[in-house]
Amino acid sequence: MKKLLMIGTALSLVFAVQAGAADKKAVADDQIGLSKTSVYDVPDPQTFQYRDVAPFSGKVLPRAYLGAPPQVPHNIDGFTPITRDSNACIGCHQQPSMIGKKVKGQPTPMPISHYVDDKASAMHMGRYNCTQCHTPQATVKPLVDNTFSKQK
Repeated sequence: MKKLLMIGTALSLVFAVQAGAADKKAVADDQIGLSKTSVYDVPDPQTFQYRDVAPFSGKVLPRAYLGAPPQVPHNIDGFTPITRDSNACIGCHQQPSMIGKKVKGQPTPMPISHYVDDKASAMHMGRYNCTQCHTPQATVKPLVDNTFSKQK
């Protein structure tokens, strides 16, 4: 019993010392996270406009990182909201006979990964929300630089 009492007292002292040390190492709220401003500040990111070009007429911007999904190089006003039953993207991009073939001036066909099988018999329903991965292009500086390999 005496041994347990000594161990309990020692542990209490250790926790008390650690608690006292924690007060001395307080972190200022402008030193938390990636932003070097206060966590209470309201961010005001740079405003931008998506590119306003017709489908198949714009220059494709480089991908954000190696393996990133391609960005949409044209305006998608009127295409959204994209739902399972209303998807204007597949009208041009669902071309099973063109998988793996990119023709300049023509819509890029959806890859085989967007279909339920390797015969491209039907679109996978988990892929209908195109803008979940593919975003409209905008020329903006990233809020935070990434460390992924850049596309060359």
